[in-house]
Amino acid sequence: MKAAIIMGSKSDYPTVKKAEEVLSSFGVEFETRILSAHRTPHAAAAFSEKAEAEGFDVIIAAAGKAAHLAGVMAAGTVLPVIGIPMKSSFMDGMDSLLSTVQMPKGIPVATVAIDGAENAALLAVQMMGIKYPELREAMRAYKQKMNDEILAARVDL
Repeated sequence: MKAAIIMGSKSDYPTVKKAEEVLSSFGVEFETRILSAHRTPHAAAAFSEKAEAEGFDVIIAAAGKAAHLAGVMAAGTVLPVIGIPMKSSFMDGMDSLLSTVQMPKGIPVATVAIDGAENAALLAVQMMGIKYPELREAMRAYKQKMNDEILAARVDL
C-alpha cells in the first residue's frame, strides 16, 4: 500500500501535509515530492512513467494556477491519479480547479475540492481498498465512527 503525493511547489506543502496525515492514520506508506508540470516537465513525466514499477498504487497531485500536474501524471501512467487544485492568488483557486478537472478524453483525473487534501487521501484509501481488504475495512470503520459521532452530537436549540 503505497501512495505518491506530488506537489508543484514547496508552497503547497501546508495543504498537502493534511493528505500525509490522513494516509498515515490508515497505515498507508507514501512518498512526497516536488515536481512541476512546467518547471520540471521531464522529471514529472519520468516519475509518472516509473511510478507503477516503483510500487505505487495511486498518485495524488497538487498544483495551483495552470494546475497541469495531475494531467501530466495521468498521461504517463495507468495508475489512478487524484488532483488537488490549490487555492492561488488568482481567482481563489477556480483557475486551478478548472485546469485540474478539465482533462481531455482518455486522460481521467479524479478531482477533489480546492485545497481538498484530506478528501484526496480518503479517496486514495478507498481506491486502494479495492486491492487491499484491510484498507476497505479501515474505511468502513472510519465512516462508522464519523456516523456515530454526528448522531451522538447534541445541540440545544
